[in-house]
Amino acid sequence: MSAQTLMVQGTASSVGKSLLVAALCRYFHQKGLRVAPFKSQNMALNSFVTADGLEIGRAQAVQAEACGILPTADMNPILLKCESDHRVQVVALGKVLTSMSGTDYYDYSPQLKPVITQALNRLKEKYDLVILEGAGSPAEVNLQSRDLANMFAAKEADAPVLLVGDIDRGGVFASLIGTLDLLSVEDRARVKGLIINKFRGNLEILKPGITFMEQRTGLPVLGVLPYLSGLSIAEEDSTALDGPRKKSDNAPLRIVVVKFPHISNFDDFQPLEREKTVELEFIEKPEEIKDADLLILPGTKTTMNDLQWLRVQGFESVLQNRVQKGLPLLGVCGGYQMLGQVIEDPDRVESPETSVPGLGLLPVKTRFEKEKVTAQVEASALGETSFPLGARNSEFRGYEIHMGRVYPLGLVHPLFQMRSRNGQLVSEAEGVVEGSTAGTLIHGLFENEGIRQSLISHLGRLKGFSLSVGAYSKDADYDRLAEMVRKHLDTHFLDSLVYQS
Repeated sequence: MSAQTLMVQGTASSVGKSLLVAALCRYFHQKGLRVAPFKSQNMALNSFVTADGLEIGRAQAVQAEACGILPTADMNPILLKCESDHRVQVVALGKVLTSMSGTDYYDYSPQLKPVITQALNRLKEKYDLVILEGAGSPAEVNLQSRDLANMFAAKEADAPVLLVGDIDRGGVFASLIGTLDLLSVEDRARVKGLIINKFRGNLEILKPGITFMEQRTGLPVLGVLPYLSGLSIAEEDSTALDGPRKKSDNAPLRIVVVKFPHISNFDDFQPLEREKTVELEFIEKPEEIKDADLLILPGTKTTMNDLQWLRVQGFESVLQNRVQKGLPLLGVCGGYQMLGQVIEDPDRVESPETSVPGLGLLPVKTRFEKEKVTAQVEASALGETSFPLGARNSEFRGYEIHMGRVYPLGLVHPLFQMRSRNGQLVSEAEGVVEGSTAGTLIHGLFENEGIRQSLISHLGRLKGFSLSVGAYSKDADYDRLAEMVRKHLDTHFLDSLVYQS
């Protein structure tokens, strides 16, 4: 029997579609249904590697986790990763298909419709309910003829649509009504209800607007969802970093992460942000480093371009000064590659330049290759005392996503010992540490409590504090999202859309 379907679309990007889908996934999972998420086409630099080494959007991995299932490539058959303002890497069913300009992709995209339809049908055969997520807005009239992510997916799935708007950014009534008005008669008929998201105020003041909107559109408002803070659930887009972050004058540690123009997998640091002992900031100017206890260079989709940006912004001398003073500096993936002596790209995989000098702060070099490495990994910490990331021989899990391979130059001190990659046993050194500077290609490090504990304890000791980490449970957050659905949405109407005869 083919699964029932339900779709969440939004009035714009970053209105909360991904989180709402995760909430609905958990809600229906708790009701006993076998649920799976689906996003036909995703444009995001936050990605994840499945158990079979395939790359999908991070949001769909989160949603699968909310469903209590392992993520698969079918849940996000098309992933677009921006390589510049005008060029994208196209990942189809978890593997890099090609790179092309945005204009070329606009013409090429209809060829991907069978890939999307087949992936959706495979999920519908395996599960009771598939919850779809749209992308951007269905009312982007310049893109509707090439739509893969919104009403095309809704039609293929024969899914009723819920339209969500973000009141926190203002103009929610205009955005919801305007979106509906720009839809065709056929597409508008698929929309069954409206949801207002990220509300912080007095609901009584909002009610006249809700009444007006229901009368104006003829559609019910299923509910008004509150703005939820303190969630340890990965955001999909770097636009999430534009809002207010956790600020605490009482936190003894200050960790700053450089916000590259093409920053990727910034959710690596969310577990640190949840720690009460940590104030975490994403910065774009070297003067914002100030008195940071730890500076992190994160992952990026365009290592060479963002390295140039780093230099233009004036970070290079500040980084060198920190290293000379013995202050902690960590590079993850692309940030690690920047810390080396040189970055080579002989095949021009990422840049017109075939070679650029690195920051020269670690004894490694990077060489870009045509085939991307995507792998879930298991490793153990080597307990390097000058930059501890885990107790010696303690095991942990993470994942790799990178085009550039990193090679040591001479004898180095590795951070980790790799034990397996995509389930295949390996035995190789990973990462490098030299004094107070360290680098690794492994994402997801700080979801491991032992690694968080050793890092925070080390940073605390440098300041004369004895610090410990708190519990980190995404399951509790998924349950919190499901409770939000039960408390703030019309679940009778919601259930009626899913439990159709």
